[in-house]
Amino acid sequence: MTAPVGVILAGGLSRRMGGGDKGLLDLGGRSILSRVIDRLSPQVGAVALNANGDPARFADLGLPVVADSVEGFAGPLAGVLAGLDWAAGQGAEAIVTAAADTPFFPTDLVARLTKAARGMEHPLVLAATPDPEGGTIRHPTFGLWPVALRDDLRAALQGGLRKVVLWTDAHRGREALFPVAGVDPFFNVNTPQDLARAEILLKGGA
Repeated sequence: MTAPVGVILAGGLSRRMGGGDKGLLDLGGRSILSRVIDRLSPQVGAVALNANGDPARFADLGLPVVADSVEGFAGPLAGVLAGLDWAAGQGAEAIVTAAADTPFFPTDLVARLTKAARGMEHPLVLAATPDPEGGTIRHPTFGLWPVALRDDLRAALQGGLRKVVLWTDAHRGREALFPVAGVDPFFNVNTPQDLARAEILLKGGA
C-alpha cells in the first residue's frame, strides 16, 4: 500500500462550544487546527480539510477544503467519504483521518494504523485506547480508510447509516491500540472547560 493522505475532519456543528469552528480557537497562541496540521502533515503525503460552509475562512492554511457530499450534517462518516473522494482524485489508496479539535493525538498515528492493517484486503482500522473498565475505547474520527470502499460507504450513508463502528464492523475493521500515559492522546476540545484543560496540558508538555 502506498502512503496514505491525511484528512482533517472539521465538519461538526460544535454545539457544546456554542457553534463556530472549534479548530480555529486559540490554544497557546495558535489555533487548535494549526497544531493538528503540524502533527498530521509529517505522517502523510498530503493533507486536506473536510469542512462545510464558506471555505474562505480557512484560506490562510493553504489546504484544499472538501465539503460533505451528503446533506444534513451526516456526521464523521460524511467527512470520511468527502476525504475518500478527494483522495481518489489524488491517486491515493487510503486516507488517515484526524479530528480538528484534538491537538495532542499521537505522532505515530499513521504508523500504528498502517501496521494494524497488514494483511487486510482493504485497510480499515480505527484508533483505540484501553478502557479502564476492560476492553477498548474506539475513536471513530481517527482511522485508516480505503479508497476502494468509498462507493460502499456512499451507499450506506444514502441509506441512512450514521454510526461509524456499524460500518467498520460490517467490513471487519480492526483496531490499533494506543497507550495512555497520563493524558488521553485523543482528548478533544468540546467545551470551554476542555479548552482551559488543553491550555494546562500544553503548558505541561502534552
